[in-house]
Amino acid sequence: MNIAEIVPKDNYTLYVKAEDGRAGLFDVKPYLESEAFAPLNDRVEFERVHNRGYFVEWDCGADLSADTIQARWKTSLTENAQQGTPANAKKRCG
Repeated sequence: MNIAEIVPKDNYTLYVKAEDGRAGLFDVKPYLESEAFAPLNDRVEFERVHNRGYFVEWDCGADLSADTIQARWKTSLTENAQQGTPANAKKRCG
């Protein structure tokens, strides 16, 4: 899988969209107890995720491969998976 889009969401989940159009949510919470992912407990650090195509990476050096994401994500229709406001998005009125 090649990752086309990654968006940090509430509750330490990532919205992930693959190049083939599949999309879903990946729960990062189980990883936060490990030493490599511990800095991501700071919400600001969690939101600094970078898409590298075949993996995602954070400034602290933690990363997740596309294979790991694909094995554990909860897929759904793009429209349903992206519902809600990304953690770093501004709400619009009217």
